[in-house]
Amino acid sequence: MTEFTPWMSLLGGALIGLAAVLLMALHGRIAGMTGILTGIIPPLASDWGWRAAFLAGAVVAPAIIAATTGLEIPFSSPTPAPWLIVGGLIVGAGVYFGSGCTSGHGVCGIARLSPRSIVATLTFMAATAITVFIIRHVAGGL
Repeated sequence: MTEFTPWMSLLGGALIGLAAVLLMALHGRIAGMTGILTGIIPPLASDWGWRAAFLAGAVVAPAIIAATTGLEIPFSSPTPAPWLIVGGLIVGAGVYFGSGCTSGHGVCGIARLSPRSIVATLTFMAATAITVFIIRHVAGGL
């Protein structure tokens, strides 16, 4: 069962939007996680410092919230690890061929009214809906 958390989701979305706006305003860069990550994998980009800080903030912020509020952030998956690895590789291929990820296209691209990003995001969402339908209703809810 999926738990819907509207207030936490709204706050999280607002923080993602704020981070994207600040990164664009202060550095003139798009907050696409794949592009940011690419710059800290050797060979390092010349601007690797802000990239590392951005990614560290994305990892450390939930830990700080959990530590200061007592909020438990469960991290588990009923999906077997090999399936997660295969899924990650498929997503990686999609990111490569789609020239970006959901954060770059969905958050930043749509905000800039980029037709390419709108089409890419619609494609991501359609593929997600089809995959969830197949997994839950055709394959028996693996």
